[in-house]
Amino acid sequence: MIKKNVGSGVLRVDWGLEGDAHAGNWHRQVSLLAWESIETMRAKGLKVKEGSFAENITTEGLELPTLPIGTRLQLGTALVEVTQIGKVCHTPCAIYYAAGDCVMPREGIFVKVLEPGEVHTGDVIEVLHPQEGTYE
Repeated sequence: MIKKNVGSGVLRVDWGLEGDAHAGNWHRQVSLLAWESIETMRAKGLKVKEGSFAENITTEGLELPTLPIGTRLQLGTALVEVTQIGKVCHTPCAIYYAAGDCVMPREGIFVKVLEPGEVHTGDVIEVLHPQEGTYE
């Protein structure tokens, strides 16, 4: 389902983004995709934008698929943890049929919410490097 930028959202622990159809107590509570990945698809002639891949949050300047599982991110005032890189698409989506490719299965990431908070368009996403003995 294509999503649109609503400017801000509330992230709940063990749930994800309030009001999101994919939220729930599982490991893929919030999805992120880099603007650079969307640009790759635009270069193939697709008229896509943020939200076209059903991602909850579109980032810029982060190489999301290089973040190891377990990496924690300060996402607005919330703390999240990377739980999955990419996903298996059992049936090709409309994007795949239109372009012969889709970036979400390779370049999108999923996180779970560890500490609640708000996220707003333009917030800086901080990659937190664990300190020895304090990282789970």
